[in-house]
This record gives sequence, structure tokens and C-alpha cells, in this order.
Amino acid sequence: MTRFVHDEFAKDYLEELLKPYGEVKPSSKISGEIKEIDVLFTPSLQQTSNLKVLGLLGRFAEFPAILEPFRNAASGDEICDCIQKLLEVKALLRRDAKANKTKLQESDIPKLWVLTPTASPALLSSFNVNHKSGWLPGVYFLGDALRTAIVAIHQLPQTPETLWLRILGRGSVQSQAIVELSNLPLNHPYRQATLELVYNLRQNLRINQNLELDDRELIMRLEPLYQQDREKAKQEGQQDLIIRQLNRRLGEIDASLIERVRGLSIEQLSILGEALLDFSVVADLEAWLNQQAG
Repeated sequence: MTRFVHDEFAKDYLEELLKPYGEVKPSSKISGEIKEIDVLFTPSLQQTSNLKVLGLLGRFAEFPAILEPFRNAASGDEICDCIQKLLEVKALLRRDAKANKTKLQESDIPKLWVLTPTASPALLSSFNVNHKSGWLPGVYFLGDALRTAIVAIHQLPQTPETLWLRILGRGSVQSQAIVELSNLPLNHPYRQATLELVYNLRQNLRINQNLELDDRELIMRLEPLYQQDREKAKQEGQQDLIIRQLNRRLGEIDASLIERVRGLSIEQLSILGEALLDFSVVADLEAWLNQQAG
């Protein structure tokens, strides 16, 4: 089922983003007749990276967290199941603290974040949610004792701060987030790893016969992006090869010339790969580049 494919993507995706900041346990089992927790996260005592790069998701990861992403809109019963998981974890922590004769700190109890692509007003009203000052639209909190929030992804503002959560949305929300992801700087710490996970999702969906309309549209939107990214990777690999050959033949060439080489098309790089065999000094490369520019 495609839902399973999306569930696995969501877990792998959240693990990839959060693992630099602490311990991530996807599909974590808890005692009793309770289903698995999708993602259980415990932050490191000493952060080595800046959580702000993850925006709103980074705020969730400042403290222990249970993350429950849904592909389809979470129902009231499903949200209650998530709360039951949280209460079971809290009870387990209390038993451990009692056995160890220590006091359970409130900050050690995970907060539950239910990530749902959409949430109707009726559903939100049924949980008597409230919006807290300092939090973005789309994040709805239950009573403080429940340590739970419902994140209605379709209501999140379209800003860089929400990008990493909107990737888990549906339809146009997810598609727009993927476009924003592809437009991030090439050296962004999570751009390429996330794109590869998205491409794996595309591939896993393609082998399914009975796709929902959303999934068919997602594959169609991803196809040109995937081809473009593969072409870019091919071009960057060719650039690196040519630059290594030039450095070996002419000595270390300066940054301005490297930049000009990286600006060449794949066809021009292929021609340069043959032409450089006749180069003996850097001036030969400069003359060739000037000829191409003319």
C-alpha cells in the first residue's frame, strides 16, 4: 500500500534531519498493547549543530519528542491513540524514576507532535485546542498536562521556517515545499540528503499499480526535478574531473578560472577535455575560455 511507502519515507526523513541533534528511534516499541511510536527523539545534552536550520521542526527537537506523522488527515481516534502512546511512555519513565529513587523532571517527559496534512475545524474543536503566543499558525496545543500539539501542515505559513514540515504535507503543499527544497543552496546541509529520500519515495511509488491521484501528481512533479538533478550531478562530476586534469597538467589554476570552467555546458566540458591535452601553460586555457565566450 502506498500509505506504508509514505510512512517509511516520513520516518526515514525525520531520522535523517534529527540524528545530528540526538538519539532517534524510529518505530520504537513500548510495552502493553500499544502500537509502535513512529519517531522517538531524545536531544543530545550538548548540541554540536544549530537546530535553527530546521526552523519549526528544530523547535520541536529542543526537548524530548514523539513525532507521529500521518499521510492522510489524522482522525480523532488516531490522535487519541497517539496520546495513549505518550501516556504509556510517561508511565514507564515514572516507574524507572521510582525504581532508581530519582525525581522525574518535567523536561524529561516527551512532548507529542501529531503531524497531519490537514485538520478540520471540527476535529480541532473536539480536542479543545488553543493557539499559544509565539507559535506559528497551524500549531494547536491541547491542555498543558497532555503535552500534545496537533500540527495542521496545510495551515503552516509558506516560509523557510516551515519548509521541513511542509515536505510531509500533501498535494500542492508538499509539491511547493519540494520546489523550495530544490532551490536551496547546493551546500545546504540537508538539501541533497533530503532530495535523495524524496527521489527514493518517487521510485517506490512508481512500482505500485494502484496510486492515488495525489501520488500520481507527485511523481509527475518530481520527474523533471529528478532528471534535472541527475543532469546537474553528471555535470558537476565532469567539472571536477576536468579541473583535476587541468591542475595536473598546468599546476594549480586560480579560483577565477575554476569558476569559468564550472560555468561551461556539458558539451563544452567534453570539448575542453580533449583540448586540454594540447595545453602547456595556463595562458592556453585562458585563450580557449575566451574563444568559447566569444
